[in-house]
Amino acid sequence: MVLGGYAGSAIDVQWLWLAIGGFVVHWFGDSLDGSLARYRSIERPKFGYFIDHSADGLGNLMIVGGLGLSPFVRLDVSLIALAGYYLLSIHAFLAVRVLGEMRLSYAAAGPTELRLALIAMTLLMLSVGNATPRVAGLSAFDLTVALVGAILILLFVFQTVVTGRRIAKLGE
Repeated sequence: MVLGGYAGSAIDVQWLWLAIGGFVVHWFGDSLDGSLARYRSIERPKFGYFIDHSADGLGNLMIVGGLGLSPFVRLDVSLIALAGYYLLSIHAFLAVRVLGEMRLSYAAAGPTELRLALIAMTLLMLSVGNATPRVAGLSAFDLTVALVGAILILLFVFQTVVTGRRIAKLGE
């Protein structure tokens, strides 16, 4: 839904409502699956971990890829944000393996906050359109997404150093 809404916005900005609805459906589904399995006492931790994070990777490719197919954010800029997201995901998965800890939030922000920020940006796209000032050929939306991507990449580097030092202290 998000991919279709963003891609469709190249035809008519009203397609962005589909993207917003898609974020709500995505959040609901992403939040519900594990809770429902626990409630029904049918947990399968390894299978659930694998499927959940595989679906997250594919879902985020469609979300951020869709953003790059919209007339509001250049594809190359959106792919920088996707790279940052994937780097932090890799860090989280490595930390599970080497430390036995799963961390989904960095700098007090996690998947829910990111969805809310994307919804807010999408609402802004609906209200102002693509008539934002440009800096070096980049719109305000491009600059925002590039900044988020850069922050995610810097967080990955920082967390890699912190985790590496922690592992070194453990002597492993």
